[in-house]
Amino acid sequence: MSESPVLELVELGKSFGSLPVIGGVNLAIAEGERHAVIGPNGAGKSTLFNLISGLFPASEGEIRLRGRRISGLAPHEINRRGLSRSFQITNIFHRLSVFENLRIGVMARHGLRFSLFRPVERLGAVNREAREILERIRLADEAERAAGDLTYSEQRALEIGMTLATGADVILLDEPTAGMSREESDRAVELIREVTEGKTLLVVEHDMSVVFSLCDRVSVLVYGNILACGTPDEIRRNREVQEAYLGEELA
Repeated sequence: MSESPVLELVELGKSFGSLPVIGGVNLAIAEGERHAVIGPNGAGKSTLFNLISGLFPASEGEIRLRGRRISGLAPHEINRRGLSRSFQITNIFHRLSVFENLRIGVMARHGLRFSLFRPVERLGAVNREAREILERIRLADEAERAAGDLTYSEQRALEIGMTLATGADVILLDEPTAGMSREESDRAVELIREVTEGKTLLVVEHDMSVVFSLCDRVSVLVYGNILACGTPDEIRRNREVQEAYLGEELA
């Protein structure tokens, strides 16, 4: 894991009118790192993700990807620079097949999104890449199923596959195990660990067992500010974090 930050937030702030939601956040994430952002409801975690991925404009500060400023860019421009995200609510094309969902992502990466008159069956390289991702996310047997007919956990796996299809090497996952049983969550963690090998991962997650087993470092966001940042063990032992979020049982 490289020491130079691949993703850097510098005095990043966001206000909605007179209401500050994110206040001067500084955070540096090294290449290849798996980093979690945790915090109570209303702490600003989703807003932070929306700022990084370009859905919201920053009110102050900046975001850098490999040293280049990306704050102010549109989401598709940020994606082209190598950053992709999933959402709390599954963001897939329910009526298309699982394979077609992945193929759309791969086509976009190759600049073929608007190639309406080119038969997709002839796009051999695109089809092969989509099939490879299907194998990686363990949905090869469901390739021809409508995405909307998948189980919830399978849909989340497909959405992770769609982030991979764009070719991004900085992946943002917003509560990837929310709503899952413990068994489903364990499988999801195993899948995320496998498919993000060698990539940089930033994840928002409420399940502390997921956070502590998956991530190298953890940042605790409270009222729009970073309260603490450290390894899982350091965060687990941090008295301020226990009082603000985790609770005494994790001491």
